[in-house]
Amino acid sequence: MYLGTQLPARHDDDYRVMAQLGVKNVSANPDGGWRTWNREALERFREKVEGFGLTLDMLQLPMHSAPVDTQSCKDILLAGPDREAQLDGICRLIENCGAAGIPSVRYNFNYIGIPRTPMEPGRGGYMAEAFRWDLVDQNEPGPAGVLDEETIWERVDYFLARVVQVAEAANVRLACHPHDPATPPGYKGVTRVLGSVEGMKRFVQTRESPVHGLNFCIGTLGEMLEDVSEAAEVTRWFGARGKLMNIHFRNIVGKRYSFRESFPDDGDMDMPSIIDVLRETGYKYMVMPDHAPTLAGDNQQQVAFAYCYGYIAALLQTRS
Repeated sequence: MYLGTQLPARHDDDYRVMAQLGVKNVSANPDGGWRTWNREALERFREKVEGFGLTLDMLQLPMHSAPVDTQSCKDILLAGPDREAQLDGICRLIENCGAAGIPSVRYNFNYIGIPRTPMEPGRGGYMAEAFRWDLVDQNEPGPAGVLDEETIWERVDYFLARVVQVAEAANVRLACHPHDPATPPGYKGVTRVLGSVEGMKRFVQTRESPVHGLNFCIGTLGEMLEDVSEAAEVTRWFGARGKLMNIHFRNIVGKRYSFRESFPDDGDMDMPSIIDVLRETGYKYMVMPDHAPTLAGDNQQQVAFAYCYGYIAALLQTRS
């Protein structure tokens, strides 16, 4: 396993800084609309990234963590009139990634986005995202209306039935992010089927394949646990079955339905033990920061991510 990042480069110097900080593998997307990302465009982008001494390890499919009504591929999730055309486009993009030498893609199957309550202070006064169930409007309607759980699972299965076989043929790994955060069933009209350990297990066993797995977010895992000390053993279940395709390495203070985000060394989960489990189960892909707290001063996000890179790199170097 190795250090990676998905932090978008604002300009070429950001790629140079990544390499200078020891980040060699990235998840990044070329400029322009996703339907223009043919094989040639992806090859040009991969070659540009390689010019900075980096490896283009992963691409984000146009299925994001935003609320479904704002997404370009919303008909895949809503079973709308353009579902087949959008699925065709996703399949072509996966094929183009394989042909262009990009070995993996990440995506979300997300209806309501990433609900949060007001930010809260952490160590030294940094500000971090939080979610407190008692502070939300528990009857707030959502962008997808009301969907029962099995309808959502049917749509998950329909999607996987199309893309998994394409990814197998293209030798491209599929990494789906769990639902962040876990919420009680019916919140904003949906049940977050990837917001529980059992849901994630059902997901990776649906249309089972060696290329079908998770963009496994340790922070999101903590957000769905009543006892966050269970995080390492849950990680072991998925790692032992080869279902971890990327690791988002972040921590939280709190537990299910009530938490704030934190730096990896400043939360309630034992992050070194997660690295131990990943090593023991043979995990061999990127470990990257995901969200990071907001710092004081200038260049806040880049400084916060640089801290996370160093923490991850030290764990990868010293844990045995």
